[in-house]
Parts: sequence; C-alpha cells; structure tokens
Amino acid sequence: MRAALIAMFGLFGMSTTSWLGRLPSIRADLQLTDGQVGRLIVMGAIGGILAVIGSGALIPRIGSRRTLWLATIGNLVGMSAVSLGIAIGSLPLFGAGLAINGMATPLNKTTIVLEGAKLEKVLGRAILPPIHAAFPVGAALGAGLAALTSLTGVAAALHIIGITLVGAAIRVWLIKPGTALPDSAPPLRHLADKPRSPLAKKPRSPVLAAWTERRTLLIGLMMFAASMSEASASNWLNLAVVDSFHIREAIGALAYGTFVAAMLVTRVSGAWLIGRFGRVKVMYASTSTALAGLLLFGLAPALPLAWAGIAFWGLGAALAWPICNSAAADDPAKAPARVSVASSFSSIGMLGVPPLLGLLVDSWGVRHALLIIAVAMVVSLIATRTVRPETTAKPIPDSFPTGSRLDTPTERQPDQVVPTASDLDAELSDLLASETELARA
Repeated sequence: MRAALIAMFGLFGMSTTSWLGRLPSIRADLQLTDGQVGRLIVMGAIGGILAVIGSGALIPRIGSRRTLWLATIGNLVGMSAVSLGIAIGSLPLFGAGLAINGMATPLNKTTIVLEGAKLEKVLGRAILPPIHAAFPVGAALGAGLAALTSLTGVAAALHIIGITLVGAAIRVWLIKPGTALPDSAPPLRHLADKPRSPLAKKPRSPVLAAWTERRTLLIGLMMFAASMSEASASNWLNLAVVDSFHIREAIGALAYGTFVAAMLVTRVSGAWLIGRFGRVKVMYASTSTALAGLLLFGLAPALPLAWAGIAFWGLGAALAWPICNSAAADDPAKAPARVSVASSFSSIGMLGVPPLLGLLVDSWGVRHALLIIAVAMVVSLIATRTVRPETTAKPIPDSFPTGSRLDTPTERQPDQVVPTASDLDAELSDLLASETELARA
C-alpha cells in the first residue's frame, strides 16, 4: 500500500509538471500573452476549488477507491481535451479541459493524503513525507520529459496526450493496493439508519464543524502558503527564468528541475528530521529557508545567484505540505473533514493564486510577480506552532499491547492481565445502561 501511494503521488507530480513545462510552446501555438495564459489557467482553478470543497463529504460517502477512479477518469478526459484544444487551436476546448482536470486534481491529492494518514496510524511512524517526496520525483521526471520533447521538436499536444494515457493506465493498476485499508468511518447512509430521539438535534456536518475549528483554519492558512509557493514555481518558474535571463526553454525546464530536486532531497530525509527535531522546529526551518530562497531568486541580478535561490526555495518548500497534512489528520475520526477543509486552502493556493499572478506578469514581469508569495510565507511563520501534535485518544493500557492476540496464551507477557468473560459482560452492561440514560435525556 505504501509503495502504491508513493507511485500515485509520483504520477500526480509528473502529469502536473510535464504539461506545464511546455507552457512556452503552448503560448506560441495558441498565440497568447502571459496574461492570457494566466486567465485560461483560472478555468482549472475554478474546477479545483469547487471539487475540493465537496471532497470532505464525497470521500466518506463513496469511499477512497471510487474517488480515485473518479479522479483518474476526470484527469484522462480533461487532459485529452487540453491536448486536442492545442492541436486544433481551440481556446474554449483548452479551457474546458483545464476545468475538468482541475476538478480531478484535488480529489486525487486529498484521497492519497487521507490513505497515507491512515497508514501512519497503523505503522506508527511518519509516512506522508516519503509519499510527498514522490511528487518532486515525478515532477523532475515530467520536467525532464518536457525538456527532451522540446529539444527534439515533439509537438506540445502530442507530448501531453502521451503522458496522460500512460499515467492513466498506471493509476488504474495502483488504485486497489493503494486503498487496502478499510475506511475509518462508516458510510453516511448507515448513520442515517440509526434511530434518534424526536427531540435530538440533527448532527452537524463534520465538514461544517471543521470550518469552525481555529487549529484547522490555521493549518489551512499554512497549507495555502505552501501550496501557493510550490504551485507558483510549477506554473511560472520556467517562464520566469526564460524571460528574465533570455535563455532557451529547455534550460528553463532544467531550472525547475533544480527546484524539484531540492524538494526531493528534503522530503526523502523528512521522516528522520521530523522524528529527530519535531514538527514545529522543522516547520520553522523549512519556511525560513524557502523565504530566503524566494527573495534571492526574485532579486538576484545574475542567473547563477538566481539558480542558488531556486535551490534554497525548493529545500524550504518541501516539508510544509506533508507536515500540515499530517497535523490535520491527527484525529483519525475527524481526519477526512479536517483534511478536506485544510485542502480547500491548499487548493486555493495551488489552483487560484498562480493564475492570478498571470494578471500581474505583463506589467511586473514573471520573476518579480512571484515575490508576492513572500507575504504568505511570513504569515505561515507566525502560525507555525499550530502544527504541534494533537492528543485526542487515551493511551492504551500496558495490559493490552497493540497488535497482541489475547486468545493466544503463549503470546502473553508474564504480568499481563486478561479480562474474563464476566468482566466484559459487566462493562457491556454499564455501557448499555449509560446509553439508555443518554437517550432518555
């Protein structure tokens, strides 16, 4: 399951980055300005924001496996339309494809994160940083393929449809092992069948309840800054380097490859760093490094200094997203709703902000427009202590070690106390009596 989740997140990074690496060619094929490209990408942002708001209710209702199937179909249909729109020069078809793909993207990302959070609870160690590490691996592969197809003269439309078909085939093979664990909560239709007192208030939606939690909202703001930073680099870093320093498209793709390679270095070691220093210290260090790298890239007078800024930016941007996702999923019972709410901020930062930057690049230049991200990073620094682990469950008594089989005498510890049938009957009677009193009240 862990390997399948890592592979799916890698495919997510590759499919996202590969077509964005051909933006200069797409801009030329469709005869667009930078501002027009930004306005078209807004179509994907609108679809993604609508999808992520409903993902917290959709995933518990239909399950993670069906959600991933839906996301795979949406990505296939959307990117096929994007490819066809580029090939025939149709802006409406290009925009519609981006909207459909935008709706599939958060369903894919949020579901993989939730499954990774469930796996963390089972294994008892950080799993999300290695899963997120697959994104820059896939992104680096996508950037490399974009540079290769650009150098060899492969049309952008042909490149995009090829990546889309291969990615969809591999996803179909990975969905079943990637959703091997059962859902942490029963389907909503089962909850509706339980009898309730006529005077009892209708339970509030878990997603609506999560929107009122201060901690969840602050985590969402930090995810907004992290996603805004990473997605803006994915969308605009190539063009920023090409336009600012007057280099070839292939070199711009390699510059973004440096960014994702730096992210990979940090995410591979992320589990050890978090275990050694804790979430808060790692979050402080990551955000500070990303802020310094962004400022160096945006203000550097020469390409070598800007390239160094790209590396520091990538090193710092790597762990904010997995740390925030893990913090939002601390309570398994509330994880779907909380991750959905936090992901709403993430999707706005990932899908909404980069297109809005496109409205500024014509007058500011791409590289200077990216400096707006620094404001969100400062806000994230202020809220960093929010990612401290949340303790919601009582510790398991030593007499019931996790994973032991109490019905096997040879596996008991010498001092282990095993409850008898009468003890369990007494506890069950007390629970039923309490539930009856609560129902009468």
